[in-house]
Amino acid sequence: MTVRLGFDDVRRLLPQSYPFVLVDVIEEWERNSRIVCRKNVTGNEWMIPGHFPAQAIYPGVLLIEGMAQSAILLFRLDRTKPDDADSSFMIAGVKARFLRPVVPGDQIRYECTVIKMVSTGGVVEATAQVDGEIAAKADLTFAVQS
Repeated sequence: MTVRLGFDDVRRLLPQSYPFVLVDVIEEWERNSRIVCRKNVTGNEWMIPGHFPAQAIYPGVLLIEGMAQSAILLFRLDRTKPDDADSSFMIAGVKARFLRPVVPGDQIRYECTVIKMVSTGGVVEATAQVDGEIAAKADLTFAVQS
């Protein structure tokens, strides 16, 4: 199902706040199955000048964080109830590979597919793609504490 939720919706659903919201929009969502999110990378973002000062590269650890935030969005969209607004999400395990750099001007497409999801967490298979090419991929395990 194609669902487009904008930046204000993303901010409402994520526990992170500025400057650490690393997803701009939700483009697709299939309940209990998958989510596709986007992030536009620009050269004036807080992390670009200091990461490799001589070469503008989006940090790999933030690619993982973007994939994790996409997984949180999937979990929250599937289960949002009034009593889960204060839930804490913690990464419990990461197995990742980085395959190409992401640079300013790129648009990252995060896709997370559920491997297992329960009320206290889950496991997702995630990719970060640019122009149809995988920049990073990861298996993420996360826990939810209410």
